[in-house]
Amino acid sequence: MSVIQLSKVSKRFGGQEVLSALSLSVRQGEFFTILGPSGCGKTTVLRLIAGFEQPDEGHIKLEQTEISKTRAEFRPVNTVFQSYALFPHMNVFENVAFGLKMAKVPKAEIRGRVEEALAMVQLKDFSDRRPDQLSGGQKQRVAIARAVVNKPKVLLLDECLSALDYKLRRQMQIELKQLQRQLGITFIYVTHDQEEALSMSDRVLVMHKGSVQQIGTPREIYEAPSNLFVAQFIGEINVFEGLVEAELPDYSYRVRLAHGGVREVRSDFRFAQGEAVHILLRPEDLRIHYPRTGESPPGFQGKVIERNYTGKTLDSLIQLESGQQLRASEFFDENDPDFDYRINESVWVDWVHGWEHVIPQRPTEHA
Repeated sequence: MSVIQLSKVSKRFGGQEVLSALSLSVRQGEFFTILGPSGCGKTTVLRLIAGFEQPDEGHIKLEQTEISKTRAEFRPVNTVFQSYALFPHMNVFENVAFGLKMAKVPKAEIRGRVEEALAMVQLKDFSDRRPDQLSGGQKQRVAIARAVVNKPKVLLLDECLSALDYKLRRQMQIELKQLQRQLGITFIYVTHDQEEALSMSDRVLVMHKGSVQQIGTPREIYEAPSNLFVAQFIGEINVFEGLVEAELPDYSYRVRLAHGGVREVRSDFRFAQGEAVHILLRPEDLRIHYPRTGESPPGFQGKVIERNYTGKTLDSLIQLESGQQLRASEFFDENDPDFDYRINESVWVDWVHGWEHVIPQRPTEHA
Protein backbone atom coordinates (compact mmCIF):
# COMPACT_ATOMS: atom_id res chain seq x y z
CA MET A 1 0.00 0.00 0.00
CA SER A 2 1.29 3.45 -0.90
CA VAL A 3 1.94 5.90 1.93
CA ILE A 4 3.21 8.81 -0.22
CA GLN A 5 2.09 9.62 -3.75
CA LEU A 6 3.30 12.43 -6.00
CA SER A 7 1.30 12.94 -9.17
CA LYS A 8 2.70 15.12 -11.97
CA VAL A 9 4.37 17.48 -9.49
CA SER A 10 6.22 20.48 -10.93
CA LYS A 11 8.20 23.13 -9.09
CA ARG A 12 9.87 26.32 -10.27
CA PHE A 13 12.21 28.75 -8.55
CA GLY A 14 12.71 32.14 -10.14
CA GLY A 15 11.14 30.95 -13.35
CA GLN A 16 13.49 27.95 -13.62
CA GLU A 17 11.82 24.54 -13.55
CA VAL A 18 13.40 22.31 -10.91
CA LEU A 19 10.89 19.45 -11.10
CA SER A 20 8.99 18.50 -14.25
CA ALA A 21 5.71 16.56 -13.90
CA LEU A 22 7.29 14.12 -11.46
CA SER A 23 5.23 11.13 -10.32
CA LEU A 24 6.18 8.47 -7.80
CA SER A 25 4.64 6.20 -5.20
CA VAL A 26 6.38 5.19 -1.95
CA ARG A 27 5.15 2.03 -0.27
CA GLN A 28 4.27 1.56 3.36
CA GLY A 29 7.25 0.48 5.46
CA GLU A 30 9.94 0.62 2.77
CA PHE A 31 13.36 2.25 2.69
CA PHE A 32 13.07 4.43 -0.40
CA THR A 33 16.09 6.37 -1.64
CA ILE A 34 16.13 9.35 -4.01
CA LEU A 35 19.48 9.36 -5.81
CA GLY A 36 20.98 11.81 -8.26
CA PRO A 37 23.69 14.39 -8.91
CA SER A 38 23.70 17.82 -7.29
CA GLY A 39 20.96 20.06 -8.65
CA CYS A 40 18.76 17.24 -9.96
CA GLY A 41 15.83 18.16 -7.66
CA LYS A 42 16.04 15.38 -5.08
CA THR A 43 16.07 17.67 -2.02
CA THR A 44 13.20 19.66 -3.51
CA VAL A 45 11.14 16.45 -3.58
CA LEU A 46 11.88 15.93 0.11
CA ARG A 47 10.96 19.53 0.98
CA LEU A 48 7.68 19.20 -0.91
CA ILE A 49 6.77 16.04 1.02
CA ALA A 50 7.76 17.73 4.30
CA GLY A 51 5.67 20.81 3.52
CA PHE A 52 8.58 23.28 3.42
CA GLU A 53 7.67 23.99 -0.23
CA GLN A 54 4.40 23.76 -2.15
CA PRO A 55 4.13 22.40 -5.71
CA ASP A 56 3.30 24.75 -8.58
CA GLU A 57 1.39 21.93 -10.26
CA GLY A 58 0.40 18.42 -9.28
CA HIS A 59 -0.74 16.68 -6.14
CA ILE A 60 0.88 15.14 -3.05
CA LYS A 61 -1.06 12.56 -1.05
CA LEU A 62 -0.33 10.83 2.24
CA GLU A 63 -2.36 7.62 2.56
CA GLN A 64 -4.79 8.94 -0.09
CA THR A 65 -5.28 12.27 1.71
CA GLU A 66 -4.32 15.40 -0.24
CA ILE A 67 -1.61 17.30 1.67
CA SER A 68 -0.25 19.63 -1.02
CA LYS A 69 -1.51 22.71 0.85
CA THR A 70 -1.16 21.34 4.40
CA ARG A 71 1.33 23.25 6.55
CA ALA A 72 4.49 21.39 7.55
CA GLU A 73 3.68 21.25 11.27
CA PHE A 74 0.39 19.46 10.56
CA ARG A 75 1.90 16.70 8.42
CA PRO A 76 2.71 13.35 10.15
CA VAL A 77 6.25 13.39 8.78
CA ASN A 78 9.58 14.33 10.34
CA THR A 79 12.87 15.36 8.75
CA VAL A 80 16.47 14.60 9.72
CA PHE A 81 18.74 17.25 8.23
CA GLN A 82 22.38 17.05 7.18
CA SER A 83 23.27 19.66 9.81
CA TYR A 84 21.47 17.68 12.59
CA ALA A 85 19.92 21.02 13.81
CA LEU A 86 20.32 20.16 17.52
CA PHE A 87 19.74 22.85 20.15
CA PRO A 88 23.21 23.54 21.66
CA HIS A 89 21.83 24.76 25.03
CA MET A 90 19.78 21.57 25.57
CA ASN A 91 21.06 18.17 26.60
CA VAL A 92 20.30 15.01 24.64
CA PHE A 93 17.11 14.22 26.57
CA GLU A 94 15.77 17.76 26.14
CA ASN A 95 16.56 17.78 22.41
CA VAL A 96 14.67 14.55 21.85
CA ALA A 97 11.76 15.64 24.06
CA PHE A 98 11.38 19.08 22.43
CA GLY A 99 8.80 18.08 19.81
CA LEU A 100 6.71 16.20 22.34
CA LYS A 101 6.66 19.22 24.67
CA MET A 102 5.52 21.46 21.82
CA ALA A 103 2.71 18.97 21.16
CA LYS A 104 1.78 19.18 24.87
CA VAL A 105 2.25 15.46 25.46
CA PRO A 106 1.94 14.58 29.20
CA LYS A 107 5.27 14.63 31.08
CA ALA A 108 5.01 11.01 32.18
CA GLU A 109 4.50 9.89 28.59
CA ILE A 110 7.35 12.09 27.35
CA ARG A 111 9.89 10.43 29.63
CA GLY A 112 8.93 6.93 28.54
CA ARG A 113 8.93 7.77 24.83
CA VAL A 114 12.25 9.63 24.99
CA GLU A 115 13.95 6.81 26.88
CA GLU A 116 12.59 4.31 24.37
CA ALA A 117 13.86 6.40 21.43
CA LEU A 118 17.31 6.82 22.98
CA ALA A 119 17.51 3.09 23.64
CA MET A 120 16.74 2.43 19.96
CA VAL A 121 19.74 4.53 18.89
CA GLN A 122 21.97 3.21 21.70
CA LEU A 123 22.24 6.55 23.54
CA LYS A 124 20.33 5.83 26.74
CA ASP A 125 23.44 6.57 28.83
CA PHE A 126 24.07 9.91 27.07
CA SER A 127 20.84 11.72 27.98
CA ASP A 128 22.60 14.36 30.15
CA ARG A 129 25.24 15.32 27.59
CA ARG A 130 25.07 18.42 25.43
CA PRO A 131 25.66 18.32 21.63
CA ASP A 132 29.20 19.72 21.94
CA GLN A 133 30.10 16.67 24.07
CA LEU A 134 29.05 14.21 21.36
CA SER A 135 30.80 12.75 18.32
CA GLY A 136 29.39 13.20 14.82
CA GLY A 137 27.81 9.75 14.85
CA GLN A 138 26.23 10.37 18.26
CA LYS A 139 24.77 13.70 17.09
CA GLN A 140 23.30 11.89 14.11
CA ARG A 141 21.66 9.34 16.41
CA VAL A 142 20.18 12.13 18.55
CA ALA A 143 18.69 13.76 15.45
CA ILE A 144 17.15 10.44 14.42
CA ALA A 145 15.79 9.80 17.93
CA ARG A 146 14.24 13.28 17.99
CA ALA A 147 12.49 12.48 14.72
CA VAL A 148 11.23 8.98 15.51
CA VAL A 149 10.02 9.87 19.03
CA ASN A 150 7.07 11.66 17.39
CA LYS A 151 6.03 8.39 15.72
CA PRO A 152 5.78 9.86 12.21
CA LYS A 153 4.24 7.92 9.36
CA VAL A 154 7.17 8.93 7.17
CA LEU A 155 10.74 9.83 8.13
CA LEU A 156 12.62 12.05 5.66
CA LEU A 157 16.43 12.01 5.71
CA ASP A 158 18.35 14.63 3.71
CA GLU A 159 21.96 13.47 3.06
CA CYS A 160 22.22 13.03 6.81
CA LEU A 161 25.35 10.84 6.73
CA SER A 162 27.44 12.92 4.34
CA ALA A 163 29.34 14.77 7.11
CA LEU A 164 30.63 11.53 8.67
CA ASP A 165 33.93 9.85 7.82
CA TYR A 166 33.83 6.73 5.62
CA LYS A 167 34.05 4.10 8.38
CA LEU A 168 31.43 5.76 10.57
CA ARG A 169 29.17 6.36 7.59
CA ARG A 170 29.26 2.65 6.73
CA GLN A 171 28.42 1.79 10.35
CA MET A 172 25.52 4.27 10.39
CA GLN A 173 24.16 2.88 7.12
CA ILE A 174 23.77 -0.53 8.76
CA GLU A 175 22.27 0.97 11.91
CA LEU A 176 19.79 3.09 9.94
CA LYS A 177 18.56 0.11 7.96
CA GLN A 178 18.19 -1.99 11.11
CA LEU A 179 16.33 0.85 12.85
CA GLN A 180 13.97 1.24 9.91
CA ARG A 181 13.12 -2.47 10.01
CA GLN A 182 12.61 -2.31 13.78
CA LEU A 183 10.27 0.69 13.59
CA GLY A 184 8.42 -0.30 10.43
CA ILE A 185 8.29 3.39 9.44
CA THR A 186 8.66 4.46 5.82
CA PHE A 187 12.07 6.08 5.30
CA ILE A 188 12.63 8.41 2.34
CA TYR A 189 16.34 9.04 2.06
CA VAL A 190 18.12 11.55 -0.20
CA THR A 191 21.73 11.02 -1.27
CA HIS A 192 24.15 11.51 -4.16
CA ASP A 193 26.22 8.50 -3.02
CA GLN A 194 25.51 5.52 -5.28
CA GLU A 195 27.07 2.94 -2.95
CA GLU A 196 24.99 4.24 -0.05
CA ALA A 197 21.79 4.01 -2.10
CA LEU A 198 22.46 0.47 -3.29
CA SER A 199 23.42 -0.87 0.15
CA MET A 200 20.54 0.60 2.17
CA SER A 201 17.46 0.74 -0.02
CA ASP A 202 14.47 -1.43 -0.82
CA ARG A 203 13.93 0.71 -3.94
CA VAL A 204 15.83 3.57 -5.54
CA LEU A 205 14.61 6.52 -7.59
CA VAL A 206 17.30 7.89 -9.92
CA MET A 207 16.75 11.54 -10.90
CA HIS A 208 18.34 13.81 -13.49
CA LYS A 209 17.43 17.42 -14.31
CA GLY A 210 14.17 17.27 -12.35
CA SER A 211 12.87 14.09 -13.99
CA VAL A 212 12.57 10.43 -13.03
CA GLN A 213 15.09 8.28 -14.90
CA GLN A 214 14.36 4.92 -13.26
CA ILE A 215 12.68 3.45 -10.18
CA GLY A 216 13.63 -0.07 -9.11
CA THR A 217 15.39 -2.30 -6.64
CA PRO A 218 19.14 -1.75 -6.18
CA ARG A 219 19.80 -4.85 -8.28
CA GLU A 220 17.53 -3.66 -11.09
CA ILE A 221 19.15 -0.23 -11.09
CA TYR A 222 22.66 -1.69 -11.20
CA GLU A 223 22.20 -4.70 -13.48
CA ALA A 224 19.43 -3.42 -15.78
CA PRO A 225 19.68 0.38 -16.11
CA SER A 226 16.89 1.84 -18.21
CA ASN A 227 19.08 4.32 -20.08
CA LEU A 228 22.66 5.47 -20.54
CA PHE A 229 22.48 8.14 -17.82
CA VAL A 230 21.51 5.60 -15.14
CA ALA A 231 24.14 3.14 -16.39
CA GLN A 232 26.92 5.72 -16.20
CA PHE A 233 25.79 7.33 -12.95
CA ILE A 234 25.54 4.07 -10.99
CA GLY A 235 29.05 2.67 -10.67
CA GLU A 236 31.36 2.15 -13.63
CA ILE A 237 30.21 0.88 -17.00
CA ASN A 238 31.73 -0.13 -20.33
CA VAL A 239 29.71 0.91 -23.38
CA PHE A 240 29.93 -0.69 -26.82
CA GLU A 241 27.97 0.93 -29.64
CA GLY A 242 26.54 -1.09 -32.50
CA LEU A 243 23.83 -1.63 -35.10
CA VAL A 244 21.34 -4.51 -35.10
CA GLU A 245 21.89 -6.71 -38.16
CA ALA A 246 19.28 -9.40 -37.48
CA GLU A 247 16.87 -10.73 -34.88
CA LEU A 248 17.67 -14.23 -33.63
CA PRO A 249 15.65 -16.75 -31.57
CA ASP A 250 15.48 -16.59 -27.77
CA TYR A 251 15.41 -12.76 -27.46
CA SER A 252 18.80 -12.50 -29.15
CA TYR A 253 20.20 -10.22 -31.84
CA ARG A 254 23.23 -10.12 -34.07
CA VAL A 255 24.92 -6.74 -33.62
CA ARG A 256 27.77 -5.21 -35.63
CA LEU A 257 29.94 -3.22 -33.26
CA ALA A 258 31.12 0.27 -34.12
CA HIS A 259 34.78 -0.58 -33.51
CA GLY A 260 34.57 -3.74 -35.63
CA GLY A 261 33.37 -7.29 -35.15
CA VAL A 262 29.98 -8.93 -34.71
CA ARG A 263 28.45 -10.18 -31.45
CA GLU A 264 25.32 -12.09 -30.55
CA VAL A 265 23.55 -10.42 -27.60
CA ARG A 266 20.40 -10.83 -25.55
CA SER A 267 17.97 -8.05 -24.56
CA ASP A 268 14.53 -7.52 -23.05
CA PHE A 269 14.11 -4.56 -25.40
CA ARG A 270 12.71 -5.10 -28.90
CA PHE A 271 14.89 -3.78 -31.71
CA ALA A 272 14.38 -3.27 -35.43
CA GLN A 273 16.97 -4.17 -38.03
CA GLY A 274 19.47 -1.34 -38.41
CA GLU A 275 18.64 0.17 -35.02
CA ALA A 276 21.48 1.69 -32.99
CA VAL A 277 22.07 0.14 -29.56
CA HIS A 278 24.32 0.44 -26.52
CA ILE A 279 25.83 -2.78 -25.13
CA LEU A 280 26.56 -2.26 -21.45
CA LEU A 281 28.96 -4.31 -19.33
CA ARG A 282 30.14 -3.72 -15.77
CA PRO A 283 33.90 -4.08 -15.15
CA GLU A 284 33.35 -7.30 -13.20
CA ASP A 285 31.48 -8.81 -16.17
CA LEU A 286 34.49 -8.63 -18.50
CA ARG A 287 36.87 -11.55 -18.77
CA ILE A 288 40.56 -11.02 -19.51
CA HIS A 289 42.56 -13.70 -21.32
CA TYR A 290 46.35 -13.81 -21.18
CA PRO A 291 47.28 -15.75 -24.33
CA ARG A 292 50.37 -17.85 -24.65
CA THR A 293 52.30 -17.97 -27.89
CA GLY A 294 50.22 -19.43 -30.70
CA GLU A 295 46.89 -19.10 -28.85
CA SER A 296 43.99 -17.14 -30.32
CA PRO A 297 41.50 -16.41 -27.50
CA PRO A 298 37.97 -15.13 -28.18
CA GLY A 299 37.06 -11.46 -27.88
CA PHE A 300 38.94 -8.28 -28.68
CA GLN A 301 42.66 -7.68 -28.54
CA GLY A 302 44.11 -4.85 -26.51
CA LYS A 303 46.81 -3.92 -24.05
CA VAL A 304 46.87 -3.06 -20.36
CA ILE A 305 47.63 0.64 -19.88
CA GLU A 306 46.94 0.86 -16.13
CA ARG A 307 46.47 -1.52 -13.19
CA ASN A 308 45.41 -0.84 -9.61
CA TYR A 309 45.44 -3.27 -6.69
CA THR A 310 42.45 -2.64 -4.38
CA GLY A 311 42.88 -5.53 -1.95
CA LYS A 312 40.10 -7.79 -3.16
CA THR A 313 40.46 -7.01 -6.86
CA LEU A 314 42.92 -6.03 -9.53
CA ASP A 315 41.37 -3.28 -11.66
CA SER A 316 42.72 -2.87 -15.17
CA LEU A 317 42.34 -0.17 -17.80
CA ILE A 318 42.61 -1.83 -21.22
CA GLN A 319 42.89 -0.07 -24.55
CA LEU A 320 41.57 -1.99 -27.55
CA GLU A 321 43.11 -1.80 -31.01
CA SER A 322 40.26 0.55 -31.98
CA GLY A 323 41.37 2.99 -29.27
CA GLN A 324 38.38 2.33 -27.01
CA GLN A 325 39.28 1.96 -23.34
CA LEU A 326 37.63 -0.62 -21.07
CA ARG A 327 37.65 -1.08 -17.31
CA ALA A 328 37.89 -4.65 -16.02
CA SER A 329 37.86 -5.91 -12.45
CA GLU A 330 39.19 -9.34 -11.42
CA PHE A 331 39.34 -10.97 -8.02
CA PHE A 332 42.95 -10.92 -6.85
CA ASP A 333 44.68 -14.28 -6.54
CA GLU A 334 48.22 -13.99 -5.19
CA ASN A 335 49.00 -17.53 -6.38
CA ASP A 336 48.08 -16.76 -9.99
CA PRO A 337 51.12 -15.53 -11.96
CA ASP A 338 48.88 -13.58 -14.35
CA PHE A 339 47.86 -11.21 -11.54
CA ASP A 340 50.69 -8.71 -11.57
CA TYR A 341 51.29 -5.13 -12.50
CA ARG A 342 52.80 -5.44 -15.98
CA ILE A 343 51.82 -2.46 -18.11
CA ASN A 344 51.49 -2.69 -21.91
CA GLU A 345 50.81 -6.44 -21.62
CA SER A 346 48.85 -7.79 -24.59
CA VAL A 347 45.49 -9.29 -23.54
CA TRP A 348 42.15 -10.31 -25.03
CA VAL A 349 38.85 -9.11 -23.55
CA ASP A 350 35.57 -11.02 -23.77
CA TRP A 351 32.33 -11.61 -21.85
CA VAL A 352 29.87 -14.46 -21.34
CA HIS A 353 26.89 -14.35 -23.70
CA GLY A 354 23.83 -13.10 -21.79
CA TRP A 355 25.79 -11.07 -19.23
CA GLU A 356 25.51 -7.93 -21.33
CA HIS A 357 22.67 -5.42 -20.92
CA VAL A 358 21.54 -3.95 -24.23
CA ILE A 359 19.49 -0.75 -24.50
CA PRO A 360 18.40 1.38 -27.47
CA GLN A 361 20.27 4.57 -28.23
CA ARG A 362 16.86 6.23 -28.63
CA PRO A 363 15.34 7.89 -25.50
CA THR A 364 13.34 5.46 -23.34
CA GLU A 365 10.61 5.92 -20.74
CA HIS A 366 11.74 5.35 -17.17
CA ALA A 367 11.13 1.91 -15.70
